[in-house]
Amino acid sequence: MATSEVPTPIKSDAAFNPADDGSRGDPSATIALLDARLQGWKRACVYLEEYISAVAKAEQSAAKDQEKVLKTVSGTLKESHHFETALGGVAGLFENIRANTQAQSTLHAETSKSLTSSVLPILERLHQELKAKSKEVTSGSGKGAKSVDAARATTQKHIDALSQHTASFDSRGGGKISAQNDPYVLHRGTYHRLNKQILEENNIRKDIVNVQNSFAEFEARVVSTFQNAISAYNQFMSGQADREKAMYGDIAATSSAIPLDFEWTGFVKRNPDVLVNPNAPPRKLELVSFPNQNHRSTQALIEGSLERKSRGLGMGYKSAYYVVTPAGFLHQFKDNDNINNDPVPDMSLYLPDCVVGAVDGAKFAVKGKDSSGSKLGNKMSVSSEWQFKAHTSSEAAKWHDIIASQTNAATATAGAISSLPTSPINAASNVAPITGVQQQGAVSTEGATTTTAAGAQSAAAAAAGGGASSPYGQKNYHTAPAQNELAEREYVSKQ
Repeated sequence: MATSEVPTPIKSDAAFNPADDGSRGDPSATIALLDARLQGWKRACVYLEEYISAVAKAEQSAAKDQEKVLKTVSGTLKESHHFETALGGVAGLFENIRANTQAQSTLHAETSKSLTSSVLPILERLHQELKAKSKEVTSGSGKGAKSVDAARATTQKHIDALSQHTASFDSRGGGKISAQNDPYVLHRGTYHRLNKQILEENNIRKDIVNVQNSFAEFEARVVSTFQNAISAYNQFMSGQADREKAMYGDIAATSSAIPLDFEWTGFVKRNPDVLVNPNAPPRKLELVSFPNQNHRSTQALIEGSLERKSRGLGMGYKSAYYVVTPAGFLHQFKDNDNINNDPVPDMSLYLPDCVVGAVDGAKFAVKGKDSSGSKLGNKMSVSSEWQFKAHTSSEAAKWHDIIASQTNAATATAGAISSLPTSPINAASNVAPITGVQQQGAVSTEGATTTTAAGAQSAAAAAAGGGASSPYGQKNYHTAPAQNELAEREYVSKQ
């Protein structure tokens, strides 16, 4: 029996040759590849959907953020009375900012709504088309691919049986075999099944070619849909950007249109009675008046330059400015300048508590305490003798008379105050020494003071009658006038 040529077995995983007619391709692999490509397009569509959804959410969030921004300028300025209420100023600028910020919030909300209602549906419909296309490929061509796989498996089974029994025939030398396993029968059966396989392959090939051809058109529609969605997205976003840019430009234009002196000019017009008039002349001290400016207690009884002997050894006289006030003070100042320096007294004697000596040419002396310090310092200060010298004898007499008129005892001894004797009774009874009274007609001599007979009789009568008073207003003791500076006074207790 002639042996026919057995065709080469077909491997399902044989490499696809582009020059072949395609009958040797694996339809299952082709369908799987096409379905995987559809899955890739579907994933790309999902990416775009998620992107547009995220942008829509961001726009909605931006609308809420603009509402928060609007709250920062929602109210009027607390100091609005300082600004012009008419348009064209700062108040108008804030009105413009509020209006544009509100418009921006509305614009973001509208953009979010447009993306959700106009762009996303395009991609969602495409997503559904991709799902339907994938189902079409897997359910239609996929079943044909399974039929081809089954036909190929049957053909391969007969080819394997033919190979087995032809080999058995050669090894047995034409021995007996079953009718079903006769290589001739198997050979013809292989052709039958191979033909059936080829028919299945050709059918699935047509289906796959149709699917592949439809893929080119389908992918073109997918890309076109992507382009339409992105174009709509660009239309909404660029339109929003243009409108938002115009809003920012409007704010900037409103700000730039404010004249530089607009607010200040209006402010000056509204407050002419409070602001300082630059055209008014400057104030002068001599034209200023104030309450009690000319009160009698503020007018000096006498004031001018005097010289005072310094208290240190070997120190001479120093000039200063002195004033006797109606309040009873003798103040010492460095000068009479009230403008450049604060006129705080360097020394103050309260004259009612002082004793004034007699005039000696241009000189006179005052004994008392300096009360220009603090309260504690005034309590701790002791009575001192202050020696003054005027420019002339007449000036000295004038100063002496006014100072003496302010003391409780306006009398003076003929000698210096520092030469007054002290009494031992004073130390025991804490009584200040009493000065002698200078009577009319007293004659001053060097080193001694004498009184006239009339003066002596007057003093004796005062001592006998108990009517004499001390310079400090005390009436516990009476005294007879001394015959000279160093003579002791006779103190007699009051009868």
